[in-house]
Amino acid sequence: MDESTVKRLMRSLNCVLCGKEYKGAEIKIMGHNGDTWFIKVLCHHCNSESLVAAVVKEGLDPEVITDLDQSEFARFQDKEPVQGDDVLDMHKFLKGFKGDFSSLFSRLDEQTPKRKPRKRIPRET
Repeated sequence: MDESTVKRLMRSLNCVLCGKEYKGAEIKIMGHNGDTWFIKVLCHHCNSESLVAAVVKEGLDPEVITDLDQSEFARFQDKEPVQGDDVLDMHKFLKGFKGDFSSLFSRLDEQTPKRKPRKRIPRET
């Protein structure tokens, strides 16, 4: 793993204090020991400085832990991720919702097949 890749990964993260992306941040690689990188980050939004220790492994896909079975996992795998508008729509629904959550969820529960316990989906190698 090279420094430019680690810096690119850091720019995709958010500042722990202000929540803004580190895109315009000053990112300095302090060093690394194997897969563990030590990074100093200065957020240009809130001027906070952080020291980050990150384990970055190359070539490994993350393991997925899910309560979906294989067919459900396959069905949702290529779906679009939840967007900001989806969250806003739910916020609007909940803001105006004057009903009873227990009855709402019990109706949904009656319509939804029971799920099996969580299982690990094996990584593709």
